[in-house]
Amino acid sequence: MALDIVSYGRRGPSGTLRFGADQIAQIQRTVGRTPEVMVKVSGGGRDVGGVDAHLRYIGRHGKLPMETDEGLTLHGRGAAREIVADWQLDLCRSQYKPKPAEGRKDLRSKLVHNIVLSMPAGTPGQKVLAAARVFARENFALQYRYAMVLHTDQPHPHVHLVVKCEHEFEPGKRLYIRKETLRHWREQFAALMREQGVAANATPRQVRGQICKPYRDAIHHRLRTLRTFGELSTSERTKRRPPKTSTFMHAKLDSVLQVLRSGRGALDAGKAAMQGIRQEAVADWSATADALRKQGEGDLAAQVDRFLARMPAVQTDAQRMADRWREQARSRALERTAHELPGQQTR
Repeated sequence: MALDIVSYGRRGPSGTLRFGADQIAQIQRTVGRTPEVMVKVSGGGRDVGGVDAHLRYIGRHGKLPMETDEGLTLHGRGAAREIVADWQLDLCRSQYKPKPAEGRKDLRSKLVHNIVLSMPAGTPGQKVLAAARVFARENFALQYRYAMVLHTDQPHPHVHLVVKCEHEFEPGKRLYIRKETLRHWREQFAALMREQGVAANATPRQVRGQICKPYRDAIHHRLRTLRTFGELSTSERTKRRPPKTSTFMHAKLDSVLQVLRSGRGALDAGKAAMQGIRQEAVADWSATADALRKQGEGDLAAQVDRFLARMPAVQTDAQRMADRWREQARSRALERTAHELPGQQTR
């Protein structure tokens, strides 16, 4: 199911679906569009060099303090090297397996998981860090070594959490992260942020009417850079070097432009499956609203109805890119017209 709110409810002797206080609070947060937390695995080093490089990167090469599972705060350029040595990563056998040939998938076991805990812009960074401390302690303390760093140099405050994969006291036991693990972690981190007095929610994107999967970090960064560059005036763009584009997005945009220019091909591949997911979500939300009315929660049921009515239309990535391209083309045409008009008036 795309939506689990209905399944969270309990059915009484008559078979009537009822929601408890926790479920009602979850529904209120979701339809009220409470800010969503983000918990994701951004990768993980497969050899000591890779782990050291990532630790140095998140520590901004010694400029940011790095907290460890032992309650220590490490500073300076040697912090990453100290953590790698303390965790005895050089004793992990998997790192000594040969690296795969170029273009082949790396099947070596990870030495660490790189996890990111993030909140929307405007959230106090220290509260994100405080919630991350509790999150790490509850999930990994006395089992898996970890270290963390708070980043506030971007609009979204976030904590980079590096966790050793091998268990400290049970040889052969490793930390595996599955989809259900991430879902549980998101809900847990949202609850910890609420304990910090910050409004936070954790729901699947399909529940909120978001069908498309988010792009990887590198693609998001490139798209944001391209968007910023595209919003500059013509004179400003000529003064700056155009940003590099993601090869993935470049290929995707090329295919979209080919369809737009030739009139052949389709931009709606996969839309039927997306609509199926949306229909499941709508059916679940409708059942939720009906159950709330029967439970005497008429106002909240009306909020659910409005939430459903405002869900964005189902649209594929290609369709969104095509719309964005058309919008930018119109803006460029208007800009050219505005520059040409003064010259025409002087003739």
